[in-house]
Amino acid sequence: MSEPRDTSSISFTALYTGHVWTRDGISAPFFRTRGGAFLYGALAPFEFVGRHIVGGNIRTFLLQRHHLIDHRLHQLIEAGVTQVVEIACGLSPRGHRFCQQYPQLTYLETDLPDMAHRKQQLLQEHEVLSDRHRVMPINIFAEDGELSLTHVLSQLDQSKPVVVITEGLVNYFPLPVISEFWAKLATALSAFPQGTYLTDNYPLYRGMPFYRTLKVLGNLLGAVSRSQVGFHFHADDEAIAHFKAQGFDNLLIHNPADHYGQLPIPVTRGNPMVRILEAVKSS
Repeated sequence: MSEPRDTSSISFTALYTGHVWTRDGISAPFFRTRGGAFLYGALAPFEFVGRHIVGGNIRTFLLQRHHLIDHRLHQLIEAGVTQVVEIACGLSPRGHRFCQQYPQLTYLETDLPDMAHRKQQLLQEHEVLSDRHRVMPINIFAEDGELSLTHVLSQLDQSKPVVVITEGLVNYFPLPVISEFWAKLATALSAFPQGTYLTDNYPLYRGMPFYRTLKVLGNLLGAVSRSQVGFHFHADDEAIAHFKAQGFDNLLIHNPADHYGQLPIPVTRGNPMVRILEAVKSS
């Protein structure tokens, strides 16, 4: 059997993303890192150009996606969900914030072993881990063993609904590769009465302004992160059909623009480049 794919080459993005969240006040100060601050400063000129030429930049889309995922997670918890798994958690503050707000919540943060170890140490130093807020290693392509998705989900109560989140992960893989994970996830969620999967995605809609610019930026990011950055879908109905083909029952697509004025998210000029996908699987 071939070795599970290693995605550690993209972990540097966790530092930058973590710094964006601390700078914007949605993350505790102890999530701040020197590496993140350095990357934030280094990318500042590109962020300026993006904001003035394209009408949005990386920081804009990071905040749009994070706030919109948070919004849907709040709604799902208020509807009765008590179990959450965040995959490729990096330096996300979501587990810490939500466990503080919802004492009934069980929250598993997962990432590749090195990043998971780093996150666990950070949270242990600040005494915020507990039986209901834990960190576990995972490799989304592992077929079995302690790094597998099946092992992680087996830690939960399978008689209750669950929400699985990936943020800042899926566009680093070509569609055929990430679809392997989506199909595996749909199968695993069928063990629960209902499973909801929330993820950000950067579609490349036909006719979207700066279509070619986005493709160039994607290639550049792929070269820096040594990954194959992909824009997976060209239309909403294409995404819906694809997720159903992977075994999900339904897919909702959330556009940040629909929440302007309702959520504290930055506004972009024109159609936002990020979408939040919400895939549902029932037993």
